[in-house]
Amino acid sequence: MEEGEDERDAATQAFEGVRGELALLRRAIEGIAARDDRPEPPDYSETLAQITKLATGTYQRAEILRKAGEEEAVARQVAARISGAVAEDRQTVKTAAGELRDATRTLQGVTASVRRAEDQKRWVMLAAIGGIVAGMVLWAVFAGVVARAVPASWQWPERMAARTLAMPMWEGGQHMMRIAAPEAFANIAAGDRIVTANRDALAKCRKQAARMHKAALCTVSVQAEGT
Repeated sequence: MEEGEDERDAATQAFEGVRGELALLRRAIEGIAARDDRPEPPDYSETLAQITKLATGTYQRAEILRKAGEEEAVARQVAARISGAVAEDRQTVKTAAGELRDATRTLQGVTASVRRAEDQKRWVMLAAIGGIVAGMVLWAVFAGVVARAVPASWQWPERMAARTLAMPMWEGGQHMMRIAAPEAFANIAAGDRIVTANRDALAKCRKQAARMHKAALCTVSVQAEGT
């Protein structure tokens, strides 16, 4: 900034010097004309025209130098401002880059924390599954022992079997008998049907046997198969 002002002052001083020299030259010419005692003083118009032309050219060149100095000073100011703006932008970019790095590190930390949390959840889930499997194995191995160890009135084996079949105890028992001995289960079912169909006759027969204190003959009806 100070260098531009010095150049502008130098150009102004040069311009003022040229102006002073032109004024001094004009006064000198006028003095020469005044001291000339000849009846017809010489015509200096052509000489003055040349001097004026030279002076005008000198003045114009000095003006050009002065303006050039001012323009250069302005250009220096603009360049200085641009340099300052670029420096500010560079600092802004540097600050933004630093903030971006900080945000990236923060995001990486959050990602690592989430990954650790997911790993912990995965381990907990695996441990839970392992515990369930181990419990099932232990229950399968020791369930019978435990069920037989409790009192028979608790009916743990029967309840466990029915729960395993997902059926009531009566239906579960029928299902197990049908699978274990199909023919025997068919006989039991046929006998149950006969008893159900002759319930009244069998009741009278039992009463008669009780009075006679011996076996009594009873008549029952049996339906044909498929009816």
